[in-house]
Amino acid sequence: MNQEEIVNLFQSRQPSIQGLEGLQKFAVLLPLVRVNGELEVLFEVRSEHLRKQPGEICFPGGKIERTDETPGAAAIRETAEELQIDQKAVTRLLPLDYVVSSFGNRVVYPYFGFLEHSEFHPNPDEVEEIFTIPLAYLMKIEPECYRLQFHVEPEQAFPFHLIRGGKAYKWNTQQMTEYFYYYGDYVIWGLTAGILKNFIDILKTGL
Repeated sequence: MNQEEIVNLFQSRQPSIQGLEGLQKFAVLLPLVRVNGELEVLFEVRSEHLRKQPGEICFPGGKIERTDETPGAAAIRETAEELQIDQKAVTRLLPLDYVVSSFGNRVVYPYFGFLEHSEFHPNPDEVEEIFTIPLAYLMKIEPECYRLQFHVEPEQAFPFHLIRGGKAYKWNTQQMTEYFYYYGDYVIWGLTAGILKNFIDILKTGL
């Protein structure tokens, strides 16, 4: 392979996330609804019957299936299934910044969109309840911020003899920021809070 062939190969290639094919892929929707003429953000409380994160607050969303043409299509499908509305009720879908898990096992494609619908009948198998928070309120407050640290723990058979420093090698410590929003008795944190903050921060740049 010569120089021109190498250049041509990479010029026609769209960069992605290294190792993306091995990651679990999810899509979520930050839904905006109009309540008494004002925009509010809709949240779900996950069903207590779910195996993962029961009772926690989230946005509609889930795993991207092979039948989904795009991550955006997956976000719309999951929202329609969880809120039991027509997919056409989700309008003006736009992407937010995607999230690569700090644990390195998944990538999440967040979107925001408007729900042109006034009645929701959440699927009880997945959703315990729904609630909304005025967007104006979220624009005025700042979330609490906490730091988490992760330390490297190599497996027993790790070849320390092949790296400089051996078992005394100074691994980088990974850090992650967790945000917490409060609204009445509701506590919003984790991935949902991170996506919400990303959305709010972008909105504030336009003020």
